[in-house]
Amino acid sequence: MKRYKIAAWLMIIHGGFMEIGGVLCALPALILGSGKFDIGQYFSFKLQYFQDNLYMILFMGAIFGVMRIIGAIGLLKNRMWGLALSVINCVVTMILMMFMLPFGIQDGLLACIALVLILTQYFGNRKIIE
Repeated sequence: MKRYKIAAWLMIIHGGFMEIGGVLCALPALILGSGKFDIGQYFSFKLQYFQDNLYMILFMGAIFGVMRIIGAIGLLKNRMWGLALSVINCVVTMILMMFMLPFGIQDGLLACIALVLILTQYFGNRKIIE
């Protein structure tokens, strides 16, 4: 159970940074207007599509952050849906991290560590073939 708790707190921190970071980045644009505040000068992605749609990426990150926190809370409460949602969040993050460079490196590290903790706790010392 200890690994579940570590993974859950790691996911809460990860989700909190995504949610809070996204909101803090979007606030100046919402207050000043997107025409006056060019967020692209502070953040750059390797794929031009992401660079052209930074505001949507910020809001998508907030959605991912909320879902990550919900899964982590379910995991802390020892609920099977929390386990499933947490594994889904980690796997989706691992897939998307390649497209979100350079920020995907941090996402990938945190998601991979949480996934390894969850899977090692769930499967324990079981062998593939006894």
